[in-house]
Amino acid sequence: MAFGSKRPTFKPTPYGHTRRSRGIPRWLLLLITGVVLGAGGVLFLQRSYGPQRLTVEQSEQLRTDLNTANLENQRLTVESEKVKAQIKQAQESQKEQATRAEQMSKRAAEMQAGVASLIEAIPPDPRGSSPGIRNADMSVRDDGVDYRILLIQDPPKGQTQAPVLRGQIKLIAQGSYPNGNTAYVELVEQPLEMGRYIVIEGRAELPNKAFRPRQVTIQITGEGSEKIISTRTFRITAAR
Repeated sequence: MAFGSKRPTFKPTPYGHTRRSRGIPRWLLLLITGVVLGAGGVLFLQRSYGPQRLTVEQSEQLRTDLNTANLENQRLTVESEKVKAQIKQAQESQKEQATRAEQMSKRAAEMQAGVASLIEAIPPDPRGSSPGIRNADMSVRDDGVDYRILLIQDPPKGQTQAPVLRGQIKLIAQGSYPNGNTAYVELVEQPLEMGRYIVIEGRAELPNKAFRPRQVTIQITGEGSEKIISTRTFRITAAR
């Protein structure tokens, strides 16, 4: 029997374990791979779909466009201020005109009231007709007759305004010739349109220089009618 030291033979058992050499963990490989793929994807998207870098010419053009836009903005701002000033001035002018119109309207009402009082003070037409021939001035000058006639129409009862009257006004002169013969000469016939009152004035040339008028009869007829609705006679005076 031989004696010697013998090492026991190692045999793995189901409950034991063997020591293995350590490598890179799998999770770390997955992490690194994900980072690499993610960075590559970002670069790909930036190159494919991201904004392109501008060239020098494009940068200069962009700077020029920005300057132009700034200048245009300044111009529009100045024009906007001008328009605002014009609008303000127009509003002030409109306000001033409205005030002036109100003053004129008030003055017109006062004048109308004064005219109404004056009309009431004028002696009525002796015939009591309407329109009434309230007054007239007749004068001979240089073979013609200058005339000025005031007609006033009475408004309907309970009203202050008279309706519009349309018709004709005729002036007939009565006078004589040097031989003593009496004659009637029509001096004027013209359309008439009036409201509450009207002043008719003018000059009528005498058809015959030898005719010497002494008085003028005024006749008023309605539109489309020969019926005389107002008439009055005034003596002619010599012109001063």
